[in-house]
Amino acid sequence: MLLVVVLVVIVGSAGLLFYFDSKLHRVNALSAYPGRVGDTPGTNWLLVGSDSRSGLSAEQKKDLSTGDVEGVEGRTDTIMLVHIPRSGKAMLVSIPRDLYVPIPRQGQHKINAAFSLGGASLLVQTVESATRVHIDHYAEIGFGGFDSLVDAVGGVTMCLDQPLHDPKAGLDLPAGCQTLNGRQALGLVRTRAFPNADLERVVNQRKFLSALVSKAMSPSTILNPFKFWPFVSGAVSSLTVDNGDHIWHLGYLGWKLHSDPITTTTPTGGPIQTDDGDSLAFGDNTTRFFDYIARDQTVPSDLLSTGGGAVN
Repeated sequence: MLLVVVLVVIVGSAGLLFYFDSKLHRVNALSAYPGRVGDTPGTNWLLVGSDSRSGLSAEQKKDLSTGDVEGVEGRTDTIMLVHIPRSGKAMLVSIPRDLYVPIPRQGQHKINAAFSLGGASLLVQTVESATRVHIDHYAEIGFGGFDSLVDAVGGVTMCLDQPLHDPKAGLDLPAGCQTLNGRQALGLVRTRAFPNADLERVVNQRKFLSALVSKAMSPSTILNPFKFWPFVSGAVSSLTVDNGDHIWHLGYLGWKLHSDPITTTTPTGGPIQTDDGDSLAFGDNTTRFFDYIARDQTVPSDLLSTGGGAVN
């Protein structure tokens, strides 16, 4: 999703770089606050997929099966932390939306509530406070931007080990290998129609992101201006980043994500019942996991989880 910026760095002039940089939407995500965790080794990104319908027409909402949200516009069902160490492979970490954490000034809630309660800045503060990992960069994409990126590269081929049917997500896919268009891809990364719900979904999201990055970097995209330029233009116009982030930061991120990163889901203390309903506890293993990242040390294999999901 973000790797397109690398292509701009490779083939674009300085003028093009600054032009595309100016197209990025920006928000004050990394604001200062009392007691903020200090800088931690390596570079850390918070990647967010929001359910914002901003800019979508009624017809597009119907076609994408997004419906409308009640109350605050914009929630997040996708939260990923990218840790780029001083040496070695980057790590792409899915943070389950049901992880139960303290949200500053709001009490204990599922972690994704921070975004709807206070936007990007509160989500960043919540993640930093819970993990003790300093966030250096922020990037966010909504529903409409996501599906247009997939369509721009001509769809993405995915191999499913089971049929997927979820009317709420507008999803009806057979098992086997198939090329997904933007609408189908959005349904795949949104669906929670699994026994383990969000824990299965985050695996599918990581696998789809890897496949999209691979397609974006393929010769069939790079050498085809009818795919390449719509993808570049769509990516930079769809992304929201922190005020201090620029296209060259995204380029470096994309390069690291392209270089076979370690992928995993945040370990938790298991299911618990809370005032927010079914949630996931922030366990001792969760604390240990993020402590390794905060110290820029290799995370032991017993804290990594790479299986699951409906995608081969």
